[in-house]
Amino acid sequence: MKNFLVHNDEVKREMLDSIGISNIEDLFKEIPEQARMAEMKLEPAISEMDVQKRIKALAKKNNTDFTTFLGAGVYNKFIPACISQVAGRFEFLTAYTPYQPEISQGTLQVMYEFQTMICRLTGMDVSNATVYDGATACAEAILMSVRISKKDKVLVSSKLNPEYINVIKTYCWASNIQVNMFNEIPENTSDFACIMVQNPDFYGEITQTPAVDTLLIVCTNISALALIEPPCNADIVVGDIQTLGLPMSYGGPYAGFIACKEKYLRQIPGRLAGRTVDAEGNPAYCLTIQTREQHIKREKATSNICSNQALMGLCATLYLTVMGEKGFKQASYLSAKMAHKLSEKLAQKGIKTLNKQFFNEFVIQVKDAEKTLSKLKENNIIGGLKLDNNKILVAATEMITDEDIEKYSNCL
Repeated sequence: MKNFLVHNDEVKREMLDSIGISNIEDLFKEIPEQARMAEMKLEPAISEMDVQKRIKALAKKNNTDFTTFLGAGVYNKFIPACISQVAGRFEFLTAYTPYQPEISQGTLQVMYEFQTMICRLTGMDVSNATVYDGATACAEAILMSVRISKKDKVLVSSKLNPEYINVIKTYCWASNIQVNMFNEIPENTSDFACIMVQNPDFYGEITQTPAVDTLLIVCTNISALALIEPPCNADIVVGDIQTLGLPMSYGGPYAGFIACKEKYLRQIPGRLAGRTVDAEGNPAYCLTIQTREQHIKREKATSNICSNQALMGLCATLYLTVMGEKGFKQASYLSAKMAHKLSEKLAQKGIKTLNKQFFNEFVIQVKDAEKTLSKLKENNIIGGLKLDNNKILVAATEMITDEDIEKYSNCL
């Protein structure tokens, strides 16, 4: 029971030292001092009208009028209003995780439709009904490849999202799997369980998925697959579904997906919904290939920690349904169009784009990244993600206008 006891001072000191800070207060340095609450000053009950006035006054202190060019895995996409309305219905929105047999046919059907849509987009044979996020999808896919190949070494591209790399290393450390990072794929890869690449990669570059002599895992931007060819030579395709109707929301909740060839079906982690018929011959849905520890022996489970994000999967399914094939392609086309427009506009200012081919995200080279981003922020523009002193990762979506691009360029 010691894991459930309150941490003593010695344990707290050890935890703080391990992350390189002196006290717990240092964890909250990013929060402005004036926004912190030193103590809870409760007062006698006030009327609802007074509460609304106070909340509105507090809300006015937030500066939300920014145009954002941030990307790096999270994007400001247009979300039709009907998605939150449908997803918020009591039939779907519940504090309780629905398990079979009490899980509703409606939820199961949504999971099934989600899987079908992911398969159509990725070109894979089968998909699960979400995992926690894109990072855990990558890590779970690597564990999946290790189970398939019976090898304990993996190759991971250094151009993968850095947050994804950290999660992969954590999973692999706990499973005694050796992670080898690479810039260029080595000639002989047969000793490795898999190779993981990202396309478009973290820096926005579109590359050709390689032909390798081991399992190939491709992490992809699901919205980019509206315009670029799906990685059909991959064995496993993973990614995040944030661009499918999920708001940025300070980093979550999002959801990840894992899709694969049919021969690896029984190694895929997470939930899979299947379609069958009931006793009367009517269409019915059920959970199938139940490889989670809730259903079978823990040592035989494909994953003991993967979380299903059914509500996020519902939002993604609604988004793809409402947008339709034409609307989905149009949103992706506009994202790419605006990104290339911005790149061309910045080139006129002498600011170089370092990418050869990109979808909606690219790297620019500037004299001073910190000063450039600060100047943009003064003009209510979040200009991108600083990579180093001279490089900024910039993204555009269909939410960006010609006026936004003009303003961005003029600020520089």
